[in-house]
Amino acid sequence: MSFVDKLRTIVGDRGLITDDQGKHPYLTDWRENYLGAALAIVRPATTEEVAAVVKLCAAEKVAIVPQGGNTGMNGGGTPHEDGHEIVLSLTRMNRILDIDPIGYTMTVEAGVVLKTIQETAAQHDRLFPLSLGAEGSCTIGGNLSTNAGGVQVLHYGNARNLVLGIEVVLPNGEIWNGLRALKKDNTGYDLRDLYLGAEGTLGIITKAVLKVWPKPKDHATSWVAIPSPEAAVELLSGANSASEDNVTSCELMGRQGIDLVLKHIPAVSDPLAERHDWYVLMEWSSTRPRRDGANAAGLREKMEGYLGEAMEKGLVLDAVIAQTEAQSQALWQLRENHTEASKKEGPSIKHDISVPVSNIPKFVIEGTAAMKKALPECRPVIFGHVGDGNLHFNCQAPAGWGKPQFTPHVETISGAIYDLVVGYGGSISAEHGIGQIKVDELAHYRSKIELDTMRTLKRALDPRNIMNPGKVLRI
Repeated sequence: MSFVDKLRTIVGDRGLITDDQGKHPYLTDWRENYLGAALAIVRPATTEEVAAVVKLCAAEKVAIVPQGGNTGMNGGGTPHEDGHEIVLSLTRMNRILDIDPIGYTMTVEAGVVLKTIQETAAQHDRLFPLSLGAEGSCTIGGNLSTNAGGVQVLHYGNARNLVLGIEVVLPNGEIWNGLRALKKDNTGYDLRDLYLGAEGTLGIITKAVLKVWPKPKDHATSWVAIPSPEAAVELLSGANSASEDNVTSCELMGRQGIDLVLKHIPAVSDPLAERHDWYVLMEWSSTRPRRDGANAAGLREKMEGYLGEAMEKGLVLDAVIAQTEAQSQALWQLRENHTEASKKEGPSIKHDISVPVSNIPKFVIEGTAAMKKALPECRPVIFGHVGDGNLHFNCQAPAGWGKPQFTPHVETISGAIYDLVVGYGGSISAEHGIGQIKVDELAHYRSKIELDTMRTLKRALDPRNIMNPGKVLRI
């Protein structure tokens, strides 16, 4: 019996894709930077099927590329070109297994779409705060495997902070059941954290116990024109007190990115009459219900008062505060469509970096200068989560350039940016992971002791090197 036939006996015809047309969507990444090949696309429906597939691959020495919603930015879920791997897609494992509103937890399979988790929590008057542009198609298994960030990290933390327990299929096919809904468990090494952010190189996350929060009852969203990134940092610092610690998002955007969104995304509009170089999208949320009455001040009123004071100090040039949920969503569309607009505009380099928040203003100035020095005609597209120091410090190709013309400049531009990031004590990958695209950069910028420790863990847990080989580390 052939290897593919053995796979079919485990997952059935519905769980196996072998034709070229059916396989193609699983073989290329969202950014279309990579096009790999695979023996088959395997779509198990249960953890037991995942375990059986992994056992077979271990015995046959066939490598496995775990894949969620395939929305990653760095090629971590894309197979290599040699065609000797399988892609193991978890999208059929899409059940919400339990929700405990009293204990504030939800148990889910890895293939549940993030938006479904958010909506399910809301139906029970709860909030799952992980929120990012791809939430309509990314899956929670991929979110946890890459330790996804998103727009509410400054208040709720990364994906790592939103999960209590996980179930993992190990590289030998055994199942580790770590589905514990415990906030305190001090019994030895924290195995959970080994797999969160490991990008499928140590095992396959199949289920998770997630934390949920009280659903906010009062919101305030504002679109604010500011004179500089320095003003954004000062505005956020004061907002933490003015909102009574209710700042849930604070996003910085430059005009170049806004122009691309207005150009390529239908049904969006500029909220302000005049153009400005820099903007902040700020959101405050509270679990306290909004009260009516002449003397009742909700978050919108508090935000309006705070922005008025900030305008007097020169931190704000102009602003608009959403009066309805629809207006709030319209403002968020301007932020969330940056990546899609950039893709439609043409080739670009994604620099998902982080620096200490107080250093953002200096980094923006120096990073822009470094980018322009490397390629004077390039277009810096700068946006990101100013509240947690994570900037998408991207470089859009000059207008009209294609990949063949732009690619020779990529190494020089990225090297200049990453050198500067490390000089600021920052990270070359704040939330998108390493995948394929940053393997060499990780090897260059991380210390020998860190790399040796990671390789020791990889060799110990995956001695056959069948779990997503060539991603994160070269062994």
